Amino acid sequence: MAAHTEQFSVRSHGKGTIEITRETAAIVARSGIRSGTVTIFVRHTSASLVIMENADPSARRDLERFFDHLVPEDTPWFIHTQEGPDDMPSHIRMALTRSSEVIPIISGRMTLGTWQGIFLFEHRRAPHHREIAVSVVGD
Repeated sequence: MAAHTEQFSVRSHGKGTIEITRETAAIVARSGIRSGTVTIFVRHTSASLVIMENADPSARRDLERFFDHLVPEDTPWFIHTQEGPDDMPSHIRMALTRSSEVIPIISGRMTLGTWQGIFLFEHRRAPHHREIAVSVVGD
């Protein structure tokens, strides 16, 4: 069994989703692995990863608005606010989603569905530099 790891960075523009499917697919291709899995991991506690529709951006905007409603920044009883009013909400939003995704590889390609993409989900209002680790394992 072979293993291949790489990291890349993403610069967010504040809250929202940024597609990272292409970068991940390129790493899978460079790995030379034809059958196995790819694990994508975001190395932060105020951003997450989601597999989401990549055809219609309004689906992602609805997701972002849902999380704004679900975990509002003006919650008066949050204690962890050292970095501002979006500090604790960003951690909760990350905990409600995921810090990693695992996708099967068949015939050297990720087996995402027709309308699926991999997205960094930035939960902070300010732009951030985010690190993504990718591990490809298989034959």
